[in-house]
Amino acid sequence: MDDSADQTLDTVGPRLKHLRLRRDVPLTTLADETGISTSTLSRLEAGLRRPTLEQLLPLARYYGVTLDSLVDAPRTANPRIDLRPMSCTDGSIIIPLTRRPGGIQAYKFVLPAGNDNAVPDLHSHEGFDWAYVLNGTLRLVLGDQDLLLQAGEAAEFDTRTPHWFGATSAGPVEYLSLVGRQGQRAHVRASDSDR
Repeated sequence: MDDSADQTLDTVGPRLKHLRLRRDVPLTTLADETGISTSTLSRLEAGLRRPTLEQLLPLARYYGVTLDSLVDAPRTANPRIDLRPMSCTDGSIIIPLTRRPGGIQAYKFVLPAGNDNAVPDLHSHEGFDWAYVLNGTLRLVLGDQDLLLQAGEAAEFDTRTPHWFGATSAGPVEYLSLVGRQGQRAHVRASDSDR
């Protein structure tokens, strides 16, 4: 087994313990629900025993998580195929929503509360973006415009215009983003008369 596999398996115990404690589940209850003995569960959580697939399956089922997230398996696939959420160093989470390569890609972004005095780091690239705010307030700096979009509002722009997305100090924000890498635009129908 290589070093990365060893490291991955070594982190399973603390992750299992964290899941159990966060849900306030006693070891005896977990043992009854999974069919794994209390002593084995205790040794797994302490890192004194490496988990087997036969142990991980009922634990993942009980906690309602995927095996990949339970063991925090390293990403090996293209992110357009492996749709696991990606955690970023700034606390934001990116959830890919589409699998097909090419064309318009869809993502859900969850950004933690921001600092209103932070200086945005604007970027530009080929393509077209459409953003729709689900919850919170999205700060969009687009060229020389500094916009605040509320839940239910959307923005559409050419990504060659320098831009930046962020949350305000009022709290976190969730938004959807459709990105056409080669300049594809989302087609929005305003009413039935547009048919």
